Amino acid sequence: MRREQGGKKIIKLETPIDDAEIRKLRVGDQIEIEGAIYCGRDAVLPKLVACLERKQLEKLKVNLKGAVIFHTAVSPAGIGPTTSNKVEIEGSIPALSEAGVKIHLGKGSLSQETAEELKRYNSVFAITPPVTALFSDKIVSRRVAAFRKEGMEALYEVRVKDFPAIIAIAHGESIFSRRKNYG
Repeated sequence: MRREQGGKKIIKLETPIDDAEIRKLRVGDQIEIEGAIYCGRDAVLPKLVACLERKQLEKLKVNLKGAVIFHTAVSPAGIGPTTSNKVEIEGSIPALSEAGVKIHLGKGSLSQETAEELKRYNSVFAITPPVTALFSDKIVSRRVAAFRKEGMEALYEVRVKDFPAIIAIAHGESIFSRRKNYG
């Protein structure tokens, strides 16, 4: 669903997100996400990939088909993005995309190799500024989905409403490598 807000087009996406919706997204699109998103970072994303490789994801009751993974921890203060190009996080993106994750949400640029893997699996990377107070207001509910021992860095499922982001990498193109001519 697309709607206008202050003259800008905002694309509303509801999880789980299907391939057709991802194919419509372009670098620079503003999106708002509604539904369940998973929150994890360098402590749990490699563990999640290991569970995928051992075919143990169902045991965790984590469904990645059409999912959104936000690169963050969940604390009493709220949620805010961590840098996505950390080895443990960026290294998990190809396997998680292959498993069905459609949007990886974080901050910072990713390598061209990761952009190609996103394209291969029809997934995208969206960025969001570190605005914990804004995000906290968008949380409807939260629960620990897996790896409870990791505390605030456990894998959380967070239900959100009108959660804002900008598509940064889609279909092999990246907002980080665009050149603008201002002259």
